[in-house]
Amino acid sequence: MTTAVVVLGRDLRVVFLNGAAETLLGASYRQALGRPLGDLVLPPEELVGLCSKALDSGMTYGCRELAARVGDREILLDCRVGLLDCQPEHLLLELFDTQVDRQLRREEDLIAQQRLSRRIIRQLAHEVKNPLGGLRGAAQLLERQLPSADLKAYTKVIIEEADRLAALVDGILRAGGKPRPASTNLHEVTEHVSKLIEAEKPATVKVIRDYDPSLPPTVVDRDQLIQALLNVARNALQAIGGADGQLIFRTRALSNYTLAGKRYRLVLSIELEDDGPGIPDELKDTVFYPLVTGKTTGTGLGLTIAQDLVSRNGGLIEFTSRPGATTFYIRLPVKSAQSQARSS
Repeated sequence: MTTAVVVLGRDLRVVFLNGAAETLLGASYRQALGRPLGDLVLPPEELVGLCSKALDSGMTYGCRELAARVGDREILLDCRVGLLDCQPEHLLLELFDTQVDRQLRREEDLIAQQRLSRRIIRQLAHEVKNPLGGLRGAAQLLERQLPSADLKAYTKVIIEEADRLAALVDGILRAGGKPRPASTNLHEVTEHVSKLIEAEKPATVKVIRDYDPSLPPTVVDRDQLIQALLNVARNALQAIGGADGQLIFRTRALSNYTLAGKRYRLVLSIELEDDGPGIPDELKDTVFYPLVTGKTTGTGLGLTIAQDLVSRNGGLIEFTSRPGATTFYIRLPVKSAQSQARSS
């Protein structure tokens, strides 16, 4: 369960709490057992008063966006408390971190975008590729009829551009293939991509690495992950442009992290931060949709394909953006070869 559940006695001391409550309150079951609720959620007055009302009346009460401090964190809680049906001498307290709820809704929106984008891309790729063959063939026939080399230069451009578009479409269709997972060190991926970016970047852009060396390997399709990260990195590089700037490749481990509505013991995060102008507000809700771009020369497919590739490997791409700091986060749950084999 992602909902934090706490069972309290009549003295408002903890009788039981689930794993989500342990994470939210920053205390293990053993540490919390027998402690007053007021020791775990500060300030205690409003929540304790709500529990006391539920005990006295036998009714269920709730409150929204209760400002609280748990451990060293300031959070907003939605709360619901009532008598436990099977044991009326106990209270059932449910706690919802509003930030987590917003995150879940955001992830649901991203997953819906993925599904729609995947359909659009596949359909678009097929619709584009079919007439390209006819266009190229007609240009070849026309080239044979032209007497002048100067005129043939124009048909050559048509043929080359048709081939370029066909290669782009083939790349899109291949990228969406079934993953071939294998145990992968994410730093091999980040180093491979960062070296490619080093070769492409202007001299005025600095590439910085900020790695967590303790990251364990996980089971993913290495090639698909490289392509996804490369798309995001090139997008960031274009955002910086020719100005002085920096691109930061960062890796982190997130414990007890909820991803796409499922809680994982450990999630790995590849983070790519640039100090460009940021994503325009009008594009933030649709940035992963195909053909959406803020650049005059962009195709609007790079981030769409990256999100699709990461999702095929069980992960998700998120971002935060403001002028001077845009960060894309590639989140991947840690999988072992054994768990991958079972899920397959």
